Amino acid sequence: MNTGAVGMQQFIFVYPGNLNSPTGGYAYDRRIIAGLKSLGWKIQLIGLGEDYPLPNPAQVEQAKAQLQGLTSGLPIVIDGLALGALPEVAACVAEHHPLVALIHHPLAFEFGLSEEQATLLKRSETEALRHTSGVIANSPSTARDLHQHYGVPMDRIDVVLPGTDCVLHTEPKRKSSTNAANAVRLLSVGSIIPRKGFHDLLAALAPLVDLPWTLSIAGDTSRNPAAYAQLLADIQRFNLGNQVRVLGVVSDQALEALYAQADVFVLASLFEGYGMVYAEAMTYGLPIVATKGGAIPDTVPSEAGLLVSPGDVPALTLALKTVIEDAPYRSHLSSGAFRAAAQQPTWDEAAQQFALALRRFTPR
Repeated sequence: MNTGAVGMQQFIFVYPGNLNSPTGGYAYDRRIIAGLKSLGWKIQLIGLGEDYPLPNPAQVEQAKAQLQGLTSGLPIVIDGLALGALPEVAACVAEHHPLVALIHHPLAFEFGLSEEQATLLKRSETEALRHTSGVIANSPSTARDLHQHYGVPMDRIDVVLPGTDCVLHTEPKRKSSTNAANAVRLLSVGSIIPRKGFHDLLAALAPLVDLPWTLSIAGDTSRNPAAYAQLLADIQRFNLGNQVRVLGVVSDQALEALYAQADVFVLASLFEGYGMVYAEAMTYGLPIVATKGGAIPDTVPSEAGLLVSPGDVPALTLALKTVIEDAPYRSHLSSGAFRAAAQQPTWDEAAQQFALALRRFTPR
């Protein structure tokens, strides 16, 4: 094992998969890393490869090998998507390093898992978290879940909310009326996975096929082939081919244009640890139609959107019908979205809070 002097402004960041993946969790990681570097932190990045949070035994051994031999005493931050699957590795690493978990949402809360997988992940993540000196959660809701369901003491959890670029974009032109030539443009941004609730969204839109609206869906279509296949099948089954566009992953510039051109943001996630896309949509003054799953109510106040219970398709239909038909109400929610967005932290502030949490959880 290598040893050496450890400065307070450096740590190792360990992550699974591809750090450049177009998901909210990886976007959070990238922005926090960039913000800390701008504050003078030195960060060593270590990638563990794919297939998390269900690595095979060979990948677990590879992770252990990668994390052995690092400078003793240097703090290690591990993204929760990997940490929860590596309790034995966490135990070994914690003998020589202050270990901090970054949790976007508990692994066992992911949808599409079998009961056996969810049980194993909860047991594994609970054990891994026992070896950490602290946990950084991305929302108060995630912090509560870690305390209530995983037994993490609240004094070992710090909440660091995702930031925004704090640019309140010019309010999109609000339609004074809705007709076939002036359709309400709905936008949904998220990977096509079961937890994002696209099956509920299309089922909710099906009864509204005769109303003037279009829906653009931007997000990774490769993460869950079965969910993507169901999305395409639902579009055909509900005869929505003329109103729904599936765009796949788009560039940052194209995404900005989609936000700017949209009239309403809708995403029927069954659970979110925070929901960065909702926060981003509000900076464009977009009314939100979403669920109350996880941390979404913490992110989207009632003045900015309509929230329904996860999986309640009839309630989602009613919320969508309301925002499609009622232009003055959309304008009211738009104003509320701008007000809510103005209260969100910037990414610079988020990085500063993350730095404070690291100092609290790592010995001097």
